[in-house]
Amino acid sequence: KSKMMREGHEEEDMMMMLPRKPAWLEGLMAETFFSSCGIHESRRKSEKNVFCLLCCLSVCPHCLTSHRSHPLLQVRRYVYHDVVRLSDLEKLIDCSYIQPYTINGAKVIFINQRPQSRAKVSSNVCFTCDRILQEPFHFCSLSCKVDYLQYQGDDLSSILYRIDESDFTFSSLRMDGHDQLGEISTMEEDTDDIMVMSDQWEQGNNSNKKEKRKTKKESNYSPGMVLSLGSRRKGAPHRAPFS
Repeated sequence: KSKMMREGHEEEDMMMMLPRKPAWLEGLMAETFFSSCGIHESRRKSEKNVFCLLCCLSVCPHCLTSHRSHPLLQVRRYVYHDVVRLSDLEKLIDCSYIQPYTINGAKVIFINQRPQSRAKVSSNVCFTCDRILQEPFHFCSLSCKVDYLQYQGDDLSSILYRIDESDFTFSSLRMDGHDQLGEISTMEEDTDDIMVMSDQWEQGNNSNKKEKRKTKKESNYSPGMVLSLGSRRKGAPHRAPFS
């Protein structure tokens, strides 16, 4: 019994040693989106599809009047999984090395990792959950990157940006009825380093794209690799209520 108690304390100590996530990031990764709002469930379009970065909770369109002066982040959904536009998310956190997907012409990032039906073999997989990725990406979702850096004991402040409320105003929300997104595009390449792929490609159903087989090299990923954006806000300290 004393051994079990000692192991329990050691586990708690390890959890305490992990670098803490700011409240908005913890909330975004843990919140339930697209469920019916308990306050406005009798009204049409009462799904919670907006995240308040100040209150750290999900709200529905009818709740927005109470959060009009707060920084707000639009959340969308693809095949039962929550996504955020890359252009919005990269104002909050360094998204480099997270694989983006293009849906309805917009680049998006999955908030959390998705279950996989079977094991896959590839030369390039997510460092956290082993989902097949295209090079040069190392993570399939925001949570996979954050969890990996936390596990490595890295300081998350190195990838977090100070929230600029002018970037997340009520008037900037795209309440255009396209929260339930359509098909992911098959393949696209930007002039930058962003490439996207479809879930069908992941499952090997795209006969035109042959997976290159090669020995997986030992990873040399380090926190410095994700500091390539050179943002005007990189490394800025977090102050209440966003810390």
